[in-house]
Amino acid sequence: MLMYRQPRRRRKAGFMTTADYLRTEETVLPRELAHGVLRVADAPSISHQRMVGELFLSLTAFVRERQLGELFLAPTDVILDFEAAIVVQPDLVFVSNERSHIASDRIHGAPDLVIEVLSPHARIGRVDEQVGWFCKYGVRECWLVSLSERHVAVLGLNTHGVTRRTLHKSGEALASEVLSGFRTPVLYGW
Repeated sequence: MLMYRQPRRRRKAGFMTTADYLRTEETVLPRELAHGVLRVADAPSISHQRMVGELFLSLTAFVRERQLGELFLAPTDVILDFEAAIVVQPDLVFVSNERSHIASDRIHGAPDLVIEVLSPHARIGRVDEQVGWFCKYGVRECWLVSLSERHVAVLGLNTHGVTRRTLHKSGEALASEVLSGFRTPVLYGW
């Protein structure tokens, strides 16, 4: 009797599945999985970490006081697409109460808001690539904090792309649809 065996899919050399990624050892180094390619960066600068810390503290207070959801600090894996092997670790991630089901051991799906503190030189991937993924997979809003320009760009997103972009200086109320009424704190060093 002749048996037909389905050919196995071959993985490209260096290709990592999301399941492979999830089996790797925990690390505090920033990393992402981009269509099966593992990207790892060096530790961020002190100025980057100061900004992330200040935003985390002020946003946590805002979110908790209003019982809006939960805020997560990097490195938290956000699995945007398990099959396409896309896993990111934004600096800060907000998941609303309505989407709380996506937050378990990791975030499985699109959070409501991602915040990236931009370094002078991209540490992992390209910002436009990540913003494209955020749009495609349903992130509602992205904040890009520029240390060199001293502003926060708030991007409204949908599956078609960026729907709005507003710039804000330290201490200004942000035009955020996700966290309405939040004011950027007087940021350290600005």
